[in-house]
Amino acid sequence: MSRESAVPPPVTAVLDASSRWLPTGLGRVEQLLREQTGGYGELLAADAGATLAAGGKRLRPLLVLICGGEGGGEDAIRGATAIELIHMATLVHDDVLDAAPLRRGVPTVAATAGRARAVATGDLLFSSAFALLAAHDQVRAIELLSRASVALAQGELAQRHDAHDASISERRYLERCELKTGALFECACLLGADEPELGRFGTEIGLAFQLLDDVLDVSGPAERTGKARGTDLLDGTVTLPLILAREADPELARADLRSLDAERAEALCDRIAATGALDRVRSRALEMVAAAKRRLEAMSLDAERRELLGLVADGVVERYA
Repeated sequence: MSRESAVPPPVTAVLDASSRWLPTGLGRVEQLLREQTGGYGELLAADAGATLAAGGKRLRPLLVLICGGEGGGEDAIRGATAIELIHMATLVHDDVLDAAPLRRGVPTVAATAGRARAVATGDLLFSSAFALLAAHDQVRAIELLSRASVALAQGELAQRHDAHDASISERRYLERCELKTGALFECACLLGADEPELGRFGTEIGLAFQLLDDVLDVSGPAERTGKARGTDLLDGTVTLPLILAREADPELARADLRSLDAERAEALCDRIAATGALDRVRSRALEMVAAAKRRLEAMSLDAERRELLGLVADGVVERYA
């Protein structure tokens, strides 16, 4: 498989366990992604193409295709492509806001082409998602992605509002995660099938995904995460590891995040890890995944879809084991 279509081993396990329709469908998604990121002028096409080539787990398109099942057809393939374009757009825009030099171990568009071109690239990716769906009159898909996109924006605004506040509550953090991460996972499942329980399954594994990602930000190392350890802290973003660590080390609530540099961020990560908070966050994430899998057992899904969705849930955990 090419780099842009490569997925981590836990997700590859999903493809290996499926009938041929799923790898074929994901291949069609990759083809559409390449088409949608080209043809907009040399500079923008190059930047959008570089974002695609940086790779990714393709969890959201995978969820669309699995929930849609073998009969999902071209509507599911276009929905899967559109949600990945939205996800790519948010990453490019996040890198602008965070002035991030690296994403997945390679230079970001913001770092190589500047903020202005990165914003335009993100706008292009975002707009092309809706253009793809509109061209085929997929009104329901447009509505679902529009709702999820509003949630993403609300989550980003909430995160910016909370920046550098080491005293925010766990409840506030989880609300942000539902908006910034859970909403798009929920949308992916609903794009595949109009079943509310599938949407709730998506929300749960999306939250678990975010919690484990936040653990990795504290634990590192950079060669595994593709970014500097403590990047969230340097950006002023307070996540669950710090929130839980405060219980064991109350002085952390008064940490001056604005004064952090790379060395101080590393030291703060060590202090958070020393409280045992990372293990507690991992346990929370495992509980969320277990709850999501129990939800699958209560649904009227065919055996293959249930198995594949369970493997996706396991892949979220195994990716960070």
